[in-house]
Amino acid sequence: MTYLELLAPARDISIGIAAIDCGADAIYIAGPDFGARKAASNSIEDIEKLCNYAHLFGARVFITLNTIIYEEELDKAYKVLLDVQRAGADAIIVQDMAILEFAKKTGFNLPVHASTQCAIRTEETALQYESLGFSRLVLERELSLSTIKKIHSTTKCELEFFVHGALCVCYSGQCYLSEKITKRSANRGECIQACRSKYDLTDSNGNILLKDKAILSLKDLNLKNRLEDLADAGICSFKIEGRLKNISYVKNVVREYSLAIDEICKKQPEKYRRASFGEVYGGFTPAPDKTFNRGYTELFIDGKRGSWAAMDTPKSMGEKIGIVKSIRKVGKDTMEILIKPLINNLELRNGDGFSFVGKNDIIGFRGDLCNDNRIITKSIIGLKEGIILYRNISVAFEKELENNKCTRYIKAGINISINHYNESTYKIIAKVCTEDGRCVESKFDVNQERAENVERMKNLILSQLSKKTGIYDFFTFKDEIYKLVDIPYMSTAFLNSIRRDLAAKLDMYPCIKIPLQTGIQGNINLKEKDISYKYNIANHIAESVYKSNGADSIEKAYELTHRSNVELMRTKYCVRFEIGRCPKYQKGKDNSPLYITNNGRRLSLHFDCKKCEMTVEDN
Repeated sequence: MTYLELLAPARDISIGIAAIDCGADAIYIAGPDFGARKAASNSIEDIEKLCNYAHLFGARVFITLNTIIYEEELDKAYKVLLDVQRAGADAIIVQDMAILEFAKKTGFNLPVHASTQCAIRTEETALQYESLGFSRLVLERELSLSTIKKIHSTTKCELEFFVHGALCVCYSGQCYLSEKITKRSANRGECIQACRSKYDLTDSNGNILLKDKAILSLKDLNLKNRLEDLADAGICSFKIEGRLKNISYVKNVVREYSLAIDEICKKQPEKYRRASFGEVYGGFTPAPDKTFNRGYTELFIDGKRGSWAAMDTPKSMGEKIGIVKSIRKVGKDTMEILIKPLINNLELRNGDGFSFVGKNDIIGFRGDLCNDNRIITKSIIGLKEGIILYRNISVAFEKELENNKCTRYIKAGINISINHYNESTYKIIAKVCTEDGRCVESKFDVNQERAENVERMKNLILSQLSKKTGIYDFFTFKDEIYKLVDIPYMSTAFLNSIRRDLAAKLDMYPCIKIPLQTGIQGNINLKEKDISYKYNIANHIAESVYKSNGADSIEKAYELTHRSNVELMRTKYCVRFEIGRCPKYQKGKDNSPLYITNNGRRLSLHFDCKKCEMTVEDN
């Protein structure tokens, strides 16, 4: 049996709880420091509260300790590690080998997951991290299904894979562009997202090929329709990107993917089941197109290249809703826009946000008055008839997300037995077992006459015991109730008290969690003996890990040396392919470097066609 986990991001505790309510099996969140999103830190007190809530449903909380650690920070990092364990965390996500070494000390017993920052994209690298003692590997986003299958067949580690959200153009953990430009390191959680900036693209002769475009900006990932393929390839954890995203985004995407995973489990119940417990009731109908996205791609999942770039803008476009049919002026600074809908049953609301592709950028505006297919707004420069219009803020959908909240309940089956001891004394035993395997019982003596209407009493038992109390969705076994013959009269209040008593007793025992895999350290076979700056070694403990395992030479992290003439990025994404000049697939003839320029800063793009990769370099 494979347990499938939906792993959701959380910027803070409120988003984490909302994600659990919407169906997440696990949450990844930063503690007070050393998370790769510096703007999303959380107190130990909040981590403890989130853990307590998640554990009600057997869901788990993973703490991101995935920045590189400087020498003077080692003691502080060790303290954070111990604090999050005491707070109830279930695993830690790590890039720096110093944190891994700390985790091996006596008194620490949480599984350690190798962060996507470790750039794991081959079987050899996977085996290396397994032998170091990691129990789960978060794989690179750019992998194909065939490569994932090879890694799965090679390693015993659990495999985690991003399935939705923003895409870094660079292989994770090996992007030094932000550090180069501003001394703000992506490996320290301070990335300025230079890949989302606009550049001019020129060739070796100085010819401008693209002007003022977000040349390194990718569309967002969406693999909702490929989850079963990924599960069959060996992925057990489906990860949603977005620790800086707002609550509506997380709720919307989590609900969409949770429903999709439920369908896989229903389709193959003998092979797959969810990694936590509880059923989600009520709520909204998810629609990922209605929250932040730059357009979607499945990237390299099929081992084929496609159009991955979102060059027009790094901003959210939203859902494509229609074509501008006509524009007319209705006031001094006001215009009316009539659109031809491209989606069925389009409903516009006052305050909806819209966008379109302008001459040099995405232009957005709010609709002041929206009626049918008409929008009245302030005059918009650049909007013309025939332009495709997008909606990036749907007032109606945001209200639905806010008002129609999901609620999660643990299924609990009650079995009732009734024994008649004398003329007016009955012994009632109510036993309940939850879907996660907890069982408790309550016993009651009832001094009542036999119920005059037995069938009515049976129906009352069914209706009153089959209700929700606390986090439990109680149900009774109808056939067992109908088999009862001698039943005393029991009031509605008494039956409700049985249900409440059972709920209180269940609360005394923690929900049973499906165990996470733990790591086993083996003989380490280093993929490389010459350890380059790309291993991001920034302290003596991380350095000692590689020295003790046979490294011949070790370079310090780029953040410590700022070496010149190095790769600032290596990526599966290829600008030459995007503009139709790939010599391998598009019969392009020129394989010389291209150049991108922003505010006078020029970077060179080189093409490793043998590996089908592109590099960004500072020469």
